[in-house]
Amino acid sequence: SDGSIRLHQMTSEYPLMQWNGSTKGQPVIALQWALTRPAVFFVLDASSNIYIWDLLENDLLPVAKQTMPSEKVVTMTLLGEPEKANGLLGIVLAKESGQIDIQYVKKKWALP
Repeated sequence: SDGSIRLHQMTSEYPLMQWNGSTKGQPVIALQWALTRPAVFFVLDASSNIYIWDLLENDLLPVAKQTMPSEKVVTMTLLGEPEKANGLLGIVLAKESGQIDIQYVKKKWALP
């Protein structure tokens, strides 16, 4: 609820990494690991901002941020085919009105 993100290992109750205030205090609504690239994950906050984290590029801050200004996004999920090397990765956004929006991610964050 405070925008903190914690990376845990299944064998420990203590986080391996913790990023406080990663969304400038906005609650995290959804977090999803990329299906095609293991070091990348996506975060949606309560202000409809999407943050892209690539731990191989920068493990302190997100590498990109995209604001969805038109309408509030209530949840997100990812789509892709991890068994294929084409690097196709999409974000499915569900908006408050019920509309679904699919956006494709740049190859640099999607390629295995």
